[in-house]
Amino acid sequence: MKKHWLVPFTTLVCGIAIGLGLHVAIGQQTPPTQPKGMKVIKASALDLGPQIEEMRGWRLGMRVVQMEPGGHFVMHSHKDRPGMAYVVQGVLTEQRVGKTTERHVGDIMVEDKDTTHWIENNGTEPVLLLAIDITKAP
Repeated sequence: MKKHWLVPFTTLVCGIAIGLGLHVAIGQQTPPTQPKGMKVIKASALDLGPQIEEMRGWRLGMRVVQMEPGGHFVMHSHKDRPGMAYVVQGVLTEQRVGKTTERHVGDIMVEDKDTTHWIENNGTEPVLLLAIDITKAP
């Protein structure tokens, strides 16, 4: 029985596997360790204890955040601070483990207890975010 097809087939399979491996490796970026090109334009917080007895020790915070082109924020978890962020201007790239999502004007990022991510502005205009979260009061 002739096996002249085995070498080309094996070469093809190995080539596909290497190509897929390179695609995954190139697509995964190393998260930044320092924030860059970000500033809080306006911020406010509300102590929730006087509002709702069971929320004593927690606060509701809101920030308007600007991220310049090329800017980014570090990998972080929302385990103890659920939140949401509304994209007011620009295009934001969100990096979660194994998933990259572009967020456009009008999009809302939901950041629950299982969210660990970092964000970046790969666009040409500043990104404006309206970020809201619940945190332990300082």
